[in-house]
Amino acid sequence: MAACGRGLRRAVGASPHPALRRAHSDARGRLKPEYDAVVIGAGHNGLVAAAYLQRLGVNTAVFERRHVIGGAAVTEEIIPGFKFSRASYLLSLLRPQIYTELELKKHGLRLHLRNPHSFTPMLEEGTAGKVPRSLLLGTDMAENQKQIAQFSRKDAQAFPKYEAFMNRLALAIDPLLDAAPVDMEAFQRGSLLQRLKSLSTLKPLLQAGRILGAQLPQYYQVLTAPAVKVLDQWFESEPLKATLATDSVIGAMTSPYIPGSGYVLLHHVMGGLEGMRGAWGYVQGGMGALSDAIASSATAHGASIFTEKTVAKVQVSSGGRVQGVVLQDGSEVRSKVVLSSASPHITFLKLTPQEWLPEEFVERISQLDTQSPVTKINVAVNRLPDFLAAPNAPRGQPLPHHQCSIHLNCEDTLLLHQAFEDAMDGLPSHRPMIELCIPSSLDPTLAPPGCHVISLFTQYTPYTLAAGKAWDEQERNAHADRVCDCIEAYAPGFKDSVVGRDILTPPDLERVFGLPGGNIFHCAMALDQLYFARPVPLHSSYRCPLRGLYLCGSGAHPGGGVMGAAGRNAAHVVFRDLRSM
Repeated sequence: MAACGRGLRRAVGASPHPALRRAHSDARGRLKPEYDAVVIGAGHNGLVAAAYLQRLGVNTAVFERRHVIGGAAVTEEIIPGFKFSRASYLLSLLRPQIYTELELKKHGLRLHLRNPHSFTPMLEEGTAGKVPRSLLLGTDMAENQKQIAQFSRKDAQAFPKYEAFMNRLALAIDPLLDAAPVDMEAFQRGSLLQRLKSLSTLKPLLQAGRILGAQLPQYYQVLTAPAVKVLDQWFESEPLKATLATDSVIGAMTSPYIPGSGYVLLHHVMGGLEGMRGAWGYVQGGMGALSDAIASSATAHGASIFTEKTVAKVQVSSGGRVQGVVLQDGSEVRSKVVLSSASPHITFLKLTPQEWLPEEFVERISQLDTQSPVTKINVAVNRLPDFLAAPNAPRGQPLPHHQCSIHLNCEDTLLLHQAFEDAMDGLPSHRPMIELCIPSSLDPTLAPPGCHVISLFTQYTPYTLAAGKAWDEQERNAHADRVCDCIEAYAPGFKDSVVGRDILTPPDLERVFGLPGGNIFHCAMALDQLYFARPVPLHSSYRCPLRGLYLCGSGAHPGGGVMGAAGRNAAHVVFRDLRSM
């Protein structure tokens, strides 16, 4: 077989295999001149918003720029026979209300829950003839403690207490995800009735305070301190700390040694699937199957979804209220409200006429931190990786560790920090942090028999390279080759198993999926860009200074991840506003 990166390739941004093309324009409604609501972008949040609005009796149309729905939650056959979750690749954060209220199981959603869920193999020198150690974590606490005790008995004893501590914080924050933040604009400048209504949104905050109680100061530290400082208070072994710290930096241009990284750690442990808190899983058929299920729920109630229909501009009446959109082909579509699941940058700086937005608001939007460290590499292989720390079965069938998030170059938190510092110097990391997932280990429909699809979520790669270099084909392949060399050290023979690959650097993620700076969250999940301040202070309740225009994507509260909360929350805010019009 071809060496890593030298086999069959498809160009970045290439169209998927014809079998995965979806004719949504024909199958899901004919374009009409007017709707009650228009949604810009058929990412998962946009689809969730449309599904809820339509169920509430609001006639809704969704317009998607690409040929396929889903935004970053999409399945594409970039290499013939191999179906990739091309951008997002795991499910956990999806709000349980959405799963049940939109009847996603009825609309075809099938999940493969992972247990165990985390595997960190070691590169250990001086152990000739011995199998290197590894750390395998799952839902069995006794087995977790046994695994951790290889590195520290003290840490094995502390781990259940740490999990309980973090779960309590996740439980406190949980209600905040399902409601709009306190509307500070209404509270400061609204009528007496509006001020009283805005006070009612304080209830989730008060609930959170009651749950945390006297431990509030310790929990405050988790939200504000460096992740390493938090982890150092619990544990002494680097493999465990580094494995947990990967969640604190995933998708973020930050280091576990930088204040505020503790919150991102929490953001990735607050999920669950099918009633199991903290569970992560693969979607049968790839992440695009989730988007298809949401779309099916929306269209079953009458929503219209159109692909290859790019919105060029938000239309505004002479009285300063949204009255619809103009498509790239010149078509005008009228509506009472417009919801945008695009990023704040695209929504407010590109699609909205600037004369209708206050200068201060535009300036704040333009200053949002959208840095991204991520290059996503999708790889087709003709056999499973064979890790030194966990050799393959004789017949090559998947073993428990193959279903995990496999953490490479994660033996020590300093390795993560050094990888971050490389990117700060404008260089792709010499030893990149790699999260390797093999969804075909549980879902064989994704690849031909005996073959597999592999998702490589790699950090850190800067958007802008040093010395004036561009992310051309040579630089893309140089980074991908470096990643494959790292994997080869843990799993000899990996490079020879590669059939083809798809490389998405930060500029590619921006161009293909509309992610500003390549940021999977639309803008950083930093404390100065959360809750009251997401996307900017005074405009965190999905509304914006232009009447009738709403933000419903990851750039709105509660932020990124395949959660759907922003779409659901925004739909309810819009419905209340429509009733009061």
